[in-house]
Amino acid sequence: MTTNPKYIFVTGGVSSSLGKGIIAASLAKLLQSQGYRITIQKLDPYINIDPGTLNPYEHGECYVTDDGAETDLDLGHYERFLNVPTSQANNVTTGRIYQSVIDKERRGEFLGKTVQVIPHITDEIKRRIQILGNSGDYDIVITEIGGTVGDIESLPYIEAVRQLEWDLGEHNTCVIHLTLVPYLSAAGELKTKPTQHSVKTLMESGVQADILVCRTEHPLSEGLKTKLARFCNVKKEAVIESIDASTIYDVPNLMLHEGLDKVVLNQLQLKSDVPNLERWNEFVKRHKNPKSEVTIGLIGKYVELQDSYKSILEAFIHAGAEKEVKVIVEPIHSEYLSESNIEFKLGHLDGVLVAPGFGERGIEGKIDAVKFVRENNIPFLGICLGMQMAVIEYARNVLNLKDANSVEMDEKTPNPVINLMESQKNVVNKGGTMRLGTWDCKLETKGIAHKVYQSEMITERHRHRFEFNSAYKAQFENAGLIPTGFNPDTGLVEIVEIPENDWFVGVQYHPEYKSTVSNPHPLFVAFVSAALKYKKKK
Repeated sequence: MTTNPKYIFVTGGVSSSLGKGIIAASLAKLLQSQGYRITIQKLDPYINIDPGTLNPYEHGECYVTDDGAETDLDLGHYERFLNVPTSQANNVTTGRIYQSVIDKERRGEFLGKTVQVIPHITDEIKRRIQILGNSGDYDIVITEIGGTVGDIESLPYIEAVRQLEWDLGEHNTCVIHLTLVPYLSAAGELKTKPTQHSVKTLMESGVQADILVCRTEHPLSEGLKTKLARFCNVKKEAVIESIDASTIYDVPNLMLHEGLDKVVLNQLQLKSDVPNLERWNEFVKRHKNPKSEVTIGLIGKYVELQDSYKSILEAFIHAGAEKEVKVIVEPIHSEYLSESNIEFKLGHLDGVLVAPGFGERGIEGKIDAVKFVRENNIPFLGICLGMQMAVIEYARNVLNLKDANSVEMDEKTPNPVINLMESQKNVVNKGGTMRLGTWDCKLETKGIAHKVYQSEMITERHRHRFEFNSAYKAQFENAGLIPTGFNPDTGLVEIVEIPENDWFVGVQYHPEYKSTVSNPHPLFVAFVSAALKYKKKK
C-alpha cells in the first residue's frame, strides 16, 4: 500500500488502435495481482460530452457503468480485466472539461480573468485526473490518454501530464508511450523511425517517455531495443515488446514476460513481487482448450463492426471458458434477413442472440429471426431491443395483433406493446437522458431467470427509453409469454420468458456489461449451456 497515490500515464503515437486500453488493463492486472489497489481512467479528446450520442460506426459500443455513465468501450476492458466497477470519474472527455470550465466562468468563479487553455483547461484536466487518486481508494491510478501525440485535440492533455509530473515530483508519475514498429516486407526489416518521431513529438510538448511499449508483428532483436533506447532516451529494459497475440487475454502474461510491471514499479519506487495470476491463467487455459463448440448467431445491424458489440463478444468468451466450450459467434445482419432466407441463415445455429440497438433499420429482420427460433425451439436470448422484438413478434404472430409495434418505430401504432417510459415523455435532449445504470429487478421464483441467478433480487445495468407496455401483460401471460422479472419500485417488466420453449429469455437490461474474467455472467453461461444441450439433441 502507498501513502500517496502514484500516477501512470499511457500515451499513444504513430497510429490509433494500437491497443492502449489493453496495455493499460494488462499492466493494471499485473499490479493488482501484487496487492496494489488499482483503477484506470480514460481521457477522450473529442468534444462530445460522452459517447452516448455517437453512432457505433464512429465509436464502437457505448459502455454503461453502475452509476449510469455512458462511457468509452475501453472501460469495459478495465472492468473485465480487474473485476472492479468503474464510474463517471473513469471517463473524461474534452466536452465535459470545457463544459465545466464554461459553467464556472458563467458563475463568475474566475473573478473576471480571461479564461484560457492554460491554466484553466489544463487545471480542470489535472483536477479530473486526481479525483480517483484523492478518494483514498487506490494506490495507483492509470490514465489512458486517447488519440495520438501530435493531435491538436490531445495537446491540453499532454500539457496537463507535463504539469502533473512537475507538481507531484519525482517517482510519483510514470509515462508509458505506446508506439508502432512497422515491418516493411519489401526491405524485410522492422523500422524504428516512426517511433523515434513519435517520441520526439512527445518531447516537444515537454514530456519524456519513461517506458516504450512497441507494438510489432515480429520479435524485436536486442540490437533494435538498444537502438530505440539510445535514440528515445529510455533505459534498455524500458523498451517493451508488445507482439501480436492470439487473444487479448494473453497480453498480461506477455507483459509479465517483458518485465513491464517491474520497470513501472521501479520507476515509482514501489515494491515488486511475483504476480499471482493463478486464476487468470486457469481462465486462459480453459479458453484455449475447449472440449466442445457451439455456433451462436448474433443478429444486429452493426455486425460488420466487431467493436459495436464488444461486451457481448467478450461475455461469450467468459461463459465459453467457464463451460469449456468454444463459442463461435456468427454475425448476421438483420437488414438482410427475410422469411425467404431465414432457414438458410439460422437453421444450422445452436443458439440466437438478438442484439440491442436503436431505430427502425433492420427491425423486421430481427422480428423474423425471433419467429424462426421460437417456432423451432432454438435457444434464444434477447437483450434490450432484442427483448422488445420478442414481445412484438409474439404480439403479431401469437396474439394476432398484426399491427403491434414499438412507438419508437411507429408513433401511431394502434397496439403499442412497447411504449415510451413515462419518465421519458417530456425529455427533449438526447444525451445522458435515458434510463441508465444499475436498477433492481425482482425475480419470479418460477422461470429460467430465477434458476440462473439463484436469487430473488438482482441488479443489472440499463440503457433504454422504451419499455414493455404493462397494459398488455395479461394478454401475453394468457397466451404463454410470461414476464418473470420486475423493477420493485416501478413495476417495469425487465424479463420475459416462454416456458413451453426449452430456453427462451428476453431481458430489458444489458447483462454483458457485468461479465468479467473472474465472474462470467450467469445468463451467458446458462445460454451457452442451453446451446450445447440443443446441439447434442440435434
